[in-house]
Amino acid sequence: MILSIVIPAYNEGKTIHLILNKVKDVKLAPGIQKEIIIVNDFSKDNTEEAIISYKNSNSDLNIQYYKHEFNKGKGAALHTGIKEAKGDYIIIQDADLEYDPEEYNILLKPILLGMADVVYGSRFIGGKPHRILFFWHSIGNKVLTTLSNMFTNLNLTDMETCYKLFRADIIKGIYLKEKRFGFEPEVTAKIARIKELRIYEVGISYYGRTYEEGKKIGWKDGFRAIYCILKYGFLKMK
Repeated sequence: MILSIVIPAYNEGKTIHLILNKVKDVKLAPGIQKEIIIVNDFSKDNTEEAIISYKNSNSDLNIQYYKHEFNKGKGAALHTGIKEAKGDYIIIQDADLEYDPEEYNILLKPILLGMADVVYGSRFIGGKPHRILFFWHSIGNKVLTTLSNMFTNLNLTDMETCYKLFRADIIKGIYLKEKRFGFEPEVTAKIARIKELRIYEVGISYYGRTYEEGKKIGWKDGFRAIYCILKYGFLKMK
């Protein structure tokens, strides 16, 4: 079995080698191989040079590199990565250090037990460590998740989480449109429509960044998320 790890990257030249080291060091469950797919969304720093240098220095890793010719957004980078993935399962990994790749096996467990088709990693359940940061961000995440749940009839605790693990045929079969941070509510609304799909949620840790450390999402993205929840959840648009 192959796990495709899709990493969208934008201006992460200083730190992308750190997350790649973490992905490299992860020992997955027996019989599972890694495919690392990096999509550079037209970074303005040395992200491309850092990726190519890392790829050349780690020829034993299955790293596939793609780049956009202009900035399209995180969602568009994920669309590219999902399209190019060759694995049986696909997981999303941000290029920053907010999420710990050592926890891939936690998300894989319901899959390997034959119980799940999609697994979300929740920052709000379980006993894993969480960095204490922004009160209103946490409230905003919970509001967005609750609003999403109202229209999807799911009982998720963290719709906005980065860590989403999909059976490849399922995510590849969904027509995704949102090119920026609307990816999360859109994909959640659309997988919720698939009959008999088994969705699980597991607790994960979270090492959040401040804006000075490179955090990119802002209040405008929150309003876009509400729009997408209404568009794809309430109105059920394709």
